Parts: sequence; C-alpha cells; structure tokens
Amino acid sequence: MPRPKKCRFVRCNPGSYYFKPRGIPLVDLSEVILSIDEFEAIRLADFQGMYQDEASVEMKISRATFGRIIRQARKKIAESIVKGKALKVEAFSKQTKKV
Repeated sequence: MPRPKKCRFVRCNPGSYYFKPRGIPLVDLSEVILSIDEFEAIRLADFQGMYQDEASVEMKISRATFGRIIRQARKKIAESIVKGKALKVEAFSKQTKKV
C-alpha cells in the first residue's frame, strides 16, 4: 500500500483553466492535464524564479517531491506545445489546500 499523499499548499488560482492551439476546435484536440500542484510548482519556480528548496518550503513538501512535481509539469507543458495538444489545469483536489 503506497504512502498517502501529503497535503500541498497552493496560493494562487490559475487565471485560465484551458490553453489550446489557435484555430483548432477543442473537441478536435487531445488533452494534457496539469494538476493544480504542478501548476503551483511552475508558478513558483519558473514565474517567480524561486529555487527548488525555497519553493518546496512554500508548498510544505520535501525538495525531492518538488523536483519530481516540477519535472512532470515541464514535461506535460512541453508535450502540449510540441504535439499541439490542449493543456487543461485541474481544479483543486483533496491533497491541495488553498492558502
């Protein structure tokens, strides 16, 4: 049985929940789903320029966990750009807590 997920703290709602290539209807696109904690990791590391150890303290998770989350998030974003897929930001889950 895996360990239960630790609650992650998120400070910001995304301004938009969908991003897609221009000129292609959403129904014709495949989706890549970015979780709210992956969104928060991108916001802290790439938008605000925090180091992983600082950002992990903000989210109240370990630095190693933050590293895994940010790596997954960047891969998903790259996939949506390279393959022309829609990017959907997931809403809050039970493991996330808005602060």
